Amino acid sequence: MPPTCWLTSSLSRIFPLSEAGSKRKLTVLAARGERVSFQACIKAPPGDPLEVAVSATAPDDIAVRIRRVGCVPVPHFNTATPLEELDGVGHIPGFVPDPLFDEPTAVVAGGEAQSFWFTVTVPTDATPGAHEIAVEIEASGKKHSLAATVQVSELALQPRRDFPVTHWYYADALCDWYKAAPFSREFWPLNEAYFRNCVEHGQDTILTPIFTPPTDGVKRPTQLLSVTKKGGKYSFDWTDVKKWIRQAKACGFQNFEWAHLFSQWGVRNALRVYEGQGLDEKLLWPPETGATSDTYRAFLAQFLPEFERFLKAEKLLARSFFHVSDEPHGEEHLANYQAARGLLQELAPWMKVMDALSEIDYGRRQITDMPIPSIGITRQYAEEGIPSWTYFCCGPRGTYLNRLLDTPLPKTRMAGWLFYRFQRLGFLHWGYNYWYKSQTRQLIDPFTCTDGAAWPGWAYGDTSLVYPGESGPIDSIRHEVFAESLQDYALLQTASVEPGGKLLSPLVDFNDFPKDETWIVKARKAILG
Repeated sequence: MPPTCWLTSSLSRIFPLSEAGSKRKLTVLAARGERVSFQACIKAPPGDPLEVAVSATAPDDIAVRIRRVGCVPVPHFNTATPLEELDGVGHIPGFVPDPLFDEPTAVVAGGEAQSFWFTVTVPTDATPGAHEIAVEIEASGKKHSLAATVQVSELALQPRRDFPVTHWYYADALCDWYKAAPFSREFWPLNEAYFRNCVEHGQDTILTPIFTPPTDGVKRPTQLLSVTKKGGKYSFDWTDVKKWIRQAKACGFQNFEWAHLFSQWGVRNALRVYEGQGLDEKLLWPPETGATSDTYRAFLAQFLPEFERFLKAEKLLARSFFHVSDEPHGEEHLANYQAARGLLQELAPWMKVMDALSEIDYGRRQITDMPIPSIGITRQYAEEGIPSWTYFCCGPRGTYLNRLLDTPLPKTRMAGWLFYRFQRLGFLHWGYNYWYKSQTRQLIDPFTCTDGAAWPGWAYGDTSLVYPGESGPIDSIRHEVFAESLQDYALLQTASVEPGGKLLSPLVDFNDFPKDETWIVKARKAILG
């Protein structure tokens, strides 16, 4: 009995026990300058394992990258989501396709399915029309031919404008996983590999640890700024900050997001600032030091003017985003946040701040210059005329947009369309490479633990978008599909689609929108022609 080979889009997960498909030809629409993807799949007959190799022949001006789709274990569905909003029904608990390994071969067990991810890069000067890609799957010495067509539009995709995207980046995770001391000679090549990966996937803003980010527990110190104190005077060495900025710019980052200046979830304490760069973890003040204490005020009074001078000298002030504290909520947090914000307004009136704070009352009171509400309340911000970014994380779940390991891929692909429809001003997510047990310094294995060991509170697939490879990142299906959604945002901009017009009218809210591939293909065809 021969194996079954077929093609499918990038919006279907092929599980180990997925049924075989039948499509031997596939057409993918693309703008000039766009990166698109599809999958070539094989299902082995019962019996012995098959040795499989996949290749492609494409026109000279079309670049094709082939990656084997790997799987990670998902022990349970994420909670608070109805079955019709889940992917993997009948497969979870089980193995879920996600990591993309740079290899065109696999050994496929009898009776199981395996897919390969094809990434096709269309140059900006590509000739409009059909570009044929011949796909060949060789299994146990026999060859199976499939045919993909990339239909290139006359429309040339322009870079996304005025919509910054940041996924929080954890330098400590790189240091711990690769056993590289912070900002050492070994650290920087690794950092560059991950930087380039971020930018290749549409991220244009990088969280910069001028101080160790005070989010999700006490982290291993990764403090770019070297601080020394003599008497009551602080001095600052910006050497590694400059090195980080130079590398980030060279990799294509446009904006710099600076670490929060006060503690998380309550704004009660001063930031943990270390002597030197914290290699011996010696703090400049006790961790319980108050957020607006005389001690921290004295430090900020010296640091903030130096910071402003540095940003102006590096021509970064207009390209910088600043934070007070992450996710304040309730009246107690409100008072603390306002006090900390007031201190910054007094000492650094030039500094405009932004924070994740979802309560609409916070937006109405304008306690921050740029609120970043959850998608669960973002439409209310829009309806009340409050400019904002937006974010999602472990929640909201259910019918809402997300990109978890059990989120259907067409649903994730709608992200860029929704951001454009509601004209939000940026997107933030907390988990690019958080490879730790929740709120600890204990590393987990991202290939076997995808919830920070904190399910059901933390969701499978929320903590990171990439897996650690030998000398750089291994991508995920979720990362690829989300990046393509950001391309869709750029496509809508390029084509000057009206956000409130007919094409996007089915997008009612972040939990009420088309969630099927057919709609996406039809909408893209309406734009690309």
